Amino acid sequence: VQLVESGGGLAQPGGSLRLSCAARGFTFSNYAMTWARQAPGKGLEWVSTINKDGSTTSYADSVKGRFTISRDNAKNTMYLQMNSLNPEDTALYYCVKGGTAWGTIRGQGTQVTVSS
Repeated sequence: VQLVESGGGLAQPGGSLRLSCAARGFTFSNYAMTWARQAPGKGLEWVSTINKDGSTTSYADSVKGRFTISRDNAKNTMYLQMNSLNPEDTALYYCVKGGTAWGTIRGQGTQVTVSS
């Protein structure tokens, strides 16, 4: 089982980034998937979850209205479109197998830094 995040980088406040999570080694379409993040010196924070077929999504209040989670089961890939970024969004972003940020299967993470 492997999850590989990509798409992180440096963005200016107000900017956008799109994260991807490529899944391998399990039947991706059978599982809800989650994005989580960890800012420097802080604990793991749940960001968003999407159900198996993409019909239901949920978001943390801190990102609601700015971030959009989606998935393409044909490509075994999940996405996180992040708009209106602010410095508080700076964190290491993980994709996690399952419906919770504290799942046992997660990727190595992709760094997002928001700074002018």
